[in-house]
Amino acid sequence: MIGSCFCGGVKFEVNGITPKLYQCHCSMCRKVTSSTSNTAFIIPIDNFKWISGDSFIKMYKKPTGYRVDFCTECGSTVPNIYRDIQVWIPAGLLDNPQELTISNHLCVSSKANWDEISDNGKQHAGVPELDSITSN
Repeated sequence: MIGSCFCGGVKFEVNGITPKLYQCHCSMCRKVTSSTSNTAFIIPIDNFKWISGDSFIKMYKKPTGYRVDFCTECGSTVPNIYRDIQVWIPAGLLDNPQELTISNHLCVSSKANWDEISDNGKQHAGVPELDSITSN
């Protein structure tokens, strides 16, 4: 699967894996997306490759450790490397996604009162163990 930012400057490839999507409903993810949640997936770094534009990426990190990488040309949130072994990828960047489903909802105890979860993904009050939401 190929993914890219809004302007197309940042491009990447996900290969050899079917992503396991999650939505995080915490207040920080709502701010980053200006929506109810952040839909993303985490995969092993071996299943990820930058195609172009990694020089366009800038990172913002809060004192809490919450990190957002974004394209300096268009502002799209883009993938970031997590602990040098995994990659966090916003699902909306996939150009031609396979038939993917949301398997988990995180931080539902702090979701916005106007947020309606309408699928069968497992709901977690907070953030579960990383192994339960990563794609392997």
